[in-house]
Amino acid sequence: MAHAQLAPIDLFDYLAFDEANELRHEFVGGRIHAMSGGTLRHNRIALNVASALLPQMVGSPCQVFINDVKLHVQAADCVYYPDVLVHCGGGLAGTQKMLTDATLVVEVLSESTAEIDRREKLAAYQKLPGLRCYWVVSQDQARVETHTRGEDGRWSMALVTQPADTLATPGVPGAPLPLGALYVGTDIG
Repeated sequence: MAHAQLAPIDLFDYLAFDEANELRHEFVGGRIHAMSGGTLRHNRIALNVASALLPQMVGSPCQVFINDVKLHVQAADCVYYPDVLVHCGGGLAGTQKMLTDATLVVEVLSESTAEIDRREKLAAYQKLPGLRCYWVVSQDQARVETHTRGEDGRWSMALVTQPADTLATPGVPGAPLPLGALYVGTDIG
């Protein structure tokens, strides 16, 4: 059943609503949006990204999280559930369910969310003070749009399409990841 929201709500009401529901909901400017489920390919790609990043975090202050951790972008008045994120820094409590910054955010595109991921979320995530890189990962072909913040604070976009090419991970420990690693176990080569 669809949730009909008549008036905007505040962040605290959203958090209580989301906590009480089995389905996940995102929050944008006082509005609640139900999230749809993903495909097996979508899930596998997100798992591959997290799995490739995880060994690189050993011994560093960075941690990898997947789809059940909320990311609050206060400057954009929104809360999203990124497919994968890397948070660098300490002080994370075991029962914490929401972060307020990230170093790397990854969204795997779905047909229903592609434009939101490329426009709305890109603009919102770029307001995170610690974000260095945002990946928009296709689940239909080997293709990743990387949005990277330079040392001067300006953003640049690069398109990675060759399986042997690597994805830059500024601010994240370890070597850049080969694009092909994101699609292991899928029907995309």
